Amino acid sequence: MSAPAPTQPPAPAGGGSAAAPGAHTAPGTLGSTTTPTSWQRPAPTSAQQRSDALGAAALFAGGVLALVLQRAAELFPEPAGPVTSVLLLAAIMLPLAWRRRYPAAVLAVVTVAFIVAGELAVTETIVTNIAYFVALYTAGAWISDRRKSLVVRLVVVDVMLIWLLVTFFRVATDPPDGEQVAIGPGTLSPLAAYMLLQVVINAMYFAGAIWFGNHAWRAARDRHLLVQRAQELQAERALVEAQAVTIERMRLARELHDAVAHHVSLMGVQAAAARTLLNQDPERAAVALERVEQAAREAIDELHSLLGTLRDDPEIGAEAVGSLGVDRIPALVEDARAAGLDVSYQVIGDPVPLRPLASLNLFRITQEALTNARKHAGAGARVDARLRYLPDAVEVEIADDGAGRRRRPAREDAGGLGLVGMRERVATDGGTLHAAPRRDGGFLVRAHIPLSGHDDGARHGEQRYDDEPGRGEQRYDDGERGLRGRHPDPQGRGDEAPGREDG
Repeated sequence: MSAPAPTQPPAPAGGGSAAAPGAHTAPGTLGSTTTPTSWQRPAPTSAQQRSDALGAAALFAGGVLALVLQRAAELFPEPAGPVTSVLLLAAIMLPLAWRRRYPAAVLAVVTVAFIVAGELAVTETIVTNIAYFVALYTAGAWISDRRKSLVVRLVVVDVMLIWLLVTFFRVATDPPDGEQVAIGPGTLSPLAAYMLLQVVINAMYFAGAIWFGNHAWRAARDRHLLVQRAQELQAERALVEAQAVTIERMRLARELHDAVAHHVSLMGVQAAAARTLLNQDPERAAVALERVEQAAREAIDELHSLLGTLRDDPEIGAEAVGSLGVDRIPALVEDARAAGLDVSYQVIGDPVPLRPLASLNLFRITQEALTNARKHAGAGARVDARLRYLPDAVEVEIADDGAGRRRRPAREDAGGLGLVGMRERVATDGGTLHAAPRRDGGFLVRAHIPLSGHDDGARHGEQRYDDEPGRGEQRYDDGERGLRGRHPDPQGRGDEAPGREDG
């Protein structure tokens, strides 16, 4: 603010209408959908209140010092008394100690004290203008109710504008000695130039205080939003990590179930055969025990492969598990035959390269289906296993006739984890699984996996294989003939009836 003319009271720091456009700035956000009135600025901390108190005290001390120096300079012919001046300086500056807690009330008190100081010709104007700028800035930065903040500042600007106009009117009607108010084109007296300068300075003064206040409020809100988003992202990250751990645990559990169930079941069958033949045919018992040993080693190898996925280098375990695929299905068939199942295996169609995950899933589904056939169809059952390459998909099909089914009640604790695992594996490849008893006895498992990874039927949840009477009989009769008579057919599939959940 400029220094006042020696013959006049100090011009008020109340800008005209030029400050009004800056009274409200549309608050911006950092991509936030939060409205201006939805965020409440937190109350000032104790450290901020201490900082305000120290700042108010420093301003008051500086104001008193400037008052003493300006009185000594005798800039005003009739200045206010020293006691009155000090009290008014205290009324302007000391309330700033509570500026963040009560911004509207502090601005009102400082405004009234500022006008009184100007009317009584308090010689100190520099520090008082700084204090008033701080009060007006704080009202824009710390009033959370933005409508209230706008109204308070507009009222203050209007009051200061009225005071400025009254001061100009007094100067125009009673100019200083020897000063004439110029009227006419091309003329500008020193008094008129001074008044115009006051208008420009006050307009910039109030516009700056209002703009900086709005900017500070938006900056505080955006910092709060950034912190909130960081917390939300951290919580979401923790949730995603927990879900990833759960998914990995489910995957490992599924792999362990498939590996252990197959090999342990095979070991049990071979051990029982060895016990039966131990006294009658020691050589055959020894062969059965060798198969038990081989199955145990294979189980340990697969367990090592799965546990390798938990190491620091995931590629070690992933490579071992990924080595299992459809090219290992013949080994599963040989193990099933050694366990007493009459298993036939066919590869239909021209083999094509498969994705590693799809190949692993087909291997595990075949392994689980053969294990279930050995457990539920019995040692004397006949099983037909087929790997079928279609133009746009690959299928694996395992059907048994149930001829060796053991007459015993189903276990009550069977949870059906095997079929659940099969469905999960097929779902990861966008395929479909059909598992159900066949109409003439036995059980059928068919997994259909598209070569492209996902097909329309899987995406829309369609059942590629269902139990519609006409369609089911038409698609699966030749598969039944293939199972009974061992006649290979290009697209042979076995029939089924609604069914069994097993593990």
